[in-house]
Amino acid sequence: MKQIFIVFSLVFLAISCKAQQASIHTTTTKEVSATSNPKLVVGIVVDQMRYDYLTRFYSKYGDGGFKRMMNEGFNCKNNHFNYVPTKTGPGHASIFTGTTPKYHGIIGNDWYDKNLKRHVYCVDDDSVTSLGTTRDAGKESPHRMLTTTFGDENRLFTEMRGKTIGIALKDRGSVLPAGHTANAAYWFDFENDGSGLWISSSFYMNELPQWVNDFNTSNITESYFKEWNTLYDISTYTESGSDLNTFEGVFRGKETATFPYDLKQLKDQNGGFAIITESPFGNSLTSDFAIAAIENEQLGQDDFTDVLTVSYSSTDKVGHKFGPNSKEVEDTYLRLDKDLERLLNVLDAKVGKGNYTVFLTADHAAPDVLNYMKSVRIPSGFFNETNMQNELNEYLKVKYGVSNIIVSKINNQLFLDHQKIIDSKLDLQTIKNELGYKLLSYDLIDKVYVTNAFNQFEGRSGYLEDLLSKGHNQKRSGDILFVFDPYVLKEAPWNTTGTDHGTALNYDTHVPLLFFGKGIKHGSTLQKTEITDIAPTISALLGISFPNGAIGQPLKFVLD
Repeated sequence: MKQIFIVFSLVFLAISCKAQQASIHTTTTKEVSATSNPKLVVGIVVDQMRYDYLTRFYSKYGDGGFKRMMNEGFNCKNNHFNYVPTKTGPGHASIFTGTTPKYHGIIGNDWYDKNLKRHVYCVDDDSVTSLGTTRDAGKESPHRMLTTTFGDENRLFTEMRGKTIGIALKDRGSVLPAGHTANAAYWFDFENDGSGLWISSSFYMNELPQWVNDFNTSNITESYFKEWNTLYDISTYTESGSDLNTFEGVFRGKETATFPYDLKQLKDQNGGFAIITESPFGNSLTSDFAIAAIENEQLGQDDFTDVLTVSYSSTDKVGHKFGPNSKEVEDTYLRLDKDLERLLNVLDAKVGKGNYTVFLTADHAAPDVLNYMKSVRIPSGFFNETNMQNELNEYLKVKYGVSNIIVSKINNQLFLDHQKIIDSKLDLQTIKNELGYKLLSYDLIDKVYVTNAFNQFEGRSGYLEDLLSKGHNQKRSGDILFVFDPYVLKEAPWNTTGTDHGTALNYDTHVPLLFFGKGIKHGSTLQKTEITDIAPTISALLGISFPNGAIGQPLKFVLD
């Protein structure tokens, strides 16, 4: 019966095509259409969102944002990352490819390239040119990602008729989700006193569309140089700690990390447009641009499913600076809730209720501020990796007479200079084993794993070993992996206040997963789901091929 109805619907659709075209630009809310697939899939990533932000701030959220997705959609309450490191680049790649760094190759935001003998950034690409800026900030592409996204598969399935567009303040939050065949990926030029423009690269197009130029020449971005005060009376923010404490980072030019923040006054000392990204207004700006893309690119306006990826980066910026227990984080999520409501309302009006599907998740979570953990007597600490590398290199120099065998320490991995070891007629595996024993002697290091001569991870069977294996790429990853004790991070200038992330522990792996809209059941589950299940689920919903490296499974209890 359902198949007969679908055939009839397609005939009816052809007859009523002109009538639908006439109503396509109306701003009134549309009702459900009879097409089989959603006209638009929107994948939302909230950078650094812990699962408990849904429950902690629930009573403060309005009815149209997070609550609407939770109450009208499906809530996977026990959703986790299934690999380490839990970083932004790998997170975004894994969500949209349905696989892990072992296969998609994005093993960190940065890593040591053994062939180039230098560190590389996950999306940098010197073969392309910047669009929208004369700076190198636009020289980015997904060329280092080895597998396809579900957006790629949708483009192939529709013979490139379905569009894919990625949007984020961060380049990696836009480029990786959009995939290899995307029509466009846009990001915000804010780092290193950036231009404050939305930009792209020649990987996608020869020049920016006029609507992007119009957005850039408007006053929308500059309008966010304003006061950031709490959305509601600060005394009602009982879900977070005191506003004045010693656990939070402070903007340059301000004595304390306390409300209010005059962004216009502080911008010159804090990177110009970068300060917008370190406030909730960066998320509002992202919503503004995403809405402009929906309208100007006519997303969801024909019978070929389009894909829009939106990553909200400011939650990560605010979290790193102030930490999960701050009033700044609480206010950022209450304001993001309003931005989500605004985005969903536009989708209702432009695409139509019941015509689109949304999922919302995060690229990683985050622990509480480590110094706060110390203050409440929970074991925690910082590990100095630079001292460790110097000490181990000195040990090898004294024993073997060879300097600087360890060439990099990144993502809790050590990379060795294989050519130097060969030239010195040393045994690679012996060096690895010796360094492994030395690493185990350090306080705050819990476990050490040494790969074999072919850089193949061979950990014992277990939960942690499984996560490490799925995060380990044979050609790209390091020779030795080490794991810190709980609530231990590498010592760095940016994380003595605020927070960081990257581990296999629940405070980094447990993130939200909400499905909402066409083809989605209403309900929730405590059954464990994994981040790699998202792309196969959306692929199953669309009836398209799974991404070519996907290891996750469709969540059939989510699909209607």
